[in-house]
Amino acid sequence: MEVTIDHVKFSYIQGSPVLGDISIKANEGSFVCLLGQSGCGKSTLLRLIAGLEKPDEGILEVDGKPIASAGLDRGVVFQDYGLFPWMTAGENIMIALKQRFPELSADERKSKALFWMQKVGMNEALFKKLPGELSGGQKQRCGIARAFAIDPPILLMDEPFASLDAVTKAKLQDLVLELWQQEENKKKTIFFVTHEVDEALVLATDICVFSQAPSVIMHKHSFKDEIRPTRQNIYTNKEIQDLRNMLIKILYEDAVTRVGATSNK
Repeated sequence: MEVTIDHVKFSYIQGSPVLGDISIKANEGSFVCLLGQSGCGKSTLLRLIAGLEKPDEGILEVDGKPIASAGLDRGVVFQDYGLFPWMTAGENIMIALKQRFPELSADERKSKALFWMQKVGMNEALFKKLPGELSGGQKQRCGIARAFAIDPPILLMDEPFASLDAVTKAKLQDLVLELWQQEENKKKTIFFVTHEVDEALVLATDICVFSQAPSVIMHKHSFKDEIRPTRQNIYTNKEIQDLRNMLIKILYEDAVTRVGATSNK
């Protein structure tokens, strides 16, 4: 599905503006990374796309239809896993399947949940484990399995790997890329929030760099025919190194400018 964000502005009630003026056009099957420092409004934009908030101004559409509320066409993977602590890992996936596919029997839901758990590297023994008995990486794998199991055409991922160690993070980044690339008919349109330049480079088809709040998009980069960044070439290919350095510079200069502006008040 295609997502249109056209001159969107947003402020929380009695708060300072969060989104200054945001416009993004995400084609079907895009992997869009929203890159910026903490507090710049990336997660807020994700909530707007999810239909959990409404913009003060601007247009938010999916395939030309306004986003009016939350919907099953948009799945969300949260940083804090979003698992019900009183339900087992399998039950957390099955309850989502029940909402998405009410026609399935309990056995069919269990079979589908087990399929996706195995797909993300969770063995059958973890099906009956409570979230409190799982590691952080296992919890996030469960969240990813749930999101892909309900098969939404749009997937919203809010810094899902921020609290994980470097090795687990890399494995889950590769897992999400693999699952997304395996979809032969229609790839999901993914919006992925991150504050890490390297994570954005490895994952994205499109990178949108946010300024600090009230945020605007300072820079956009879409990978077309050039060599895509990978773990193997991100530090060795000159063009990719130049892009990486430019993105870091943009973020750094924005931070310095804002700090200077604040200190002069």
